[in-house]
Order: sequence, then structure tokens, then C-alpha cells
Amino acid sequence: MSLPQEQILAAQKANLETLFGLTSKAFEGVEKLVELNVTASRAALSEANAHAQAVLSAKDAQELLTLQASLFQPLAEKTLAYSRHLYDIATGTSTAFGKAFEAQATEAQRNFANFVDSTAKNAPAGTETTVAVFKSAVSAANNAFESVQKAVKQATDMAEANFNAVTTSASKVAAAGRKR
Repeated sequence: MSLPQEQILAAQKANLETLFGLTSKAFEGVEKLVELNVTASRAALSEANAHAQAVLSAKDAQELLTLQASLFQPLAEKTLAYSRHLYDIATGTSTAFGKAFEAQATEAQRNFANFVDSTAKNAPAGTETTVAVFKSAVSAANNAFESVQKAVKQATDMAEANFNAVTTSASKVAAAGRKR
């Protein structure tokens, strides 16, 4: 059984739209990453200049040690903020790709199920058992795929919760260090 030409063209058009949509999302992610890195680099350069000027104008060793110590606390906070922005960019891009993959997989499952049903209706007499076994196998495969999708979603949610917990903990440590 072959698909009508209109269905093939529609599927190709949908796949092309998906490809361009994902390419656009990938470029958006890269643009955000470049913007983040340029901003972070510019800020780091400016802060390094200000710190170097302060070190050069230090009057004694105690002032120099104080300047050096004051450098590390903001650095930790900025590293934490940078990591958070980086994580947000990666998560946003990954989510877009995941949704597209899920939609494509769902569409493929539906098309395959329709093909199996159509083939089963046109199967020769006496092959009912074979058709039933095949349908059962397809159903089991679909259930397994859905279980894997749920497991990946749970793992992703857990990883995000862990990242948020670590970020919150690091923020509290940084705030406590600032109060000293």
C-alpha cells in the first residue's frame, strides 16, 4: 500500500517546517549564548581593569590583601549567575527540541497505527492471529516508548530540581560570605 502523493508532500512540508523551526531555535540559542559571553567578557574586562587600578593604588600590604579577598566573593556570585543564564539558555533550546521530537514521534506513531489498521483490514483470510500478534507488538512498543518518554521527563525534572537546589544553596553561601 502506498501513500497518496498529497500525503507525502504534506509530510515533507511538515518535516521541512519542523527543520527550519528547530534551526531557528538553535540559532536563537547560539545568539543568546554569544550575547551572554560578550556581556560577561566585557564585564570581566572592566572589573579586571578596576581591580588592577585599585591594586596599583594600594598603600600597604593590608590594603592589598583586603582588595584580593574582596575579589573572590563577587567572582563566585557572578560565576553562579553566569551558570544560571547558561543553564536557562540550554534548557530553553533543549525544551524546544524535545517538544518537536515528541510531536514528530506522536505523528509517526499515529501514521504507523493507521497503516497497521489499514493493512489489517486488507489482510487475507486466516491471518487474523498474525495480525492480532502484530497489533499487540505495536501496542507494546508504543507503551514502551511512552514509558521511556515519561522516564526522560522525570529525569529532566529531577535534574532541574537538583540544579535549582544547588543554585539556591550556592546563593545562600555567597550571601552568608558577603555578610561576614
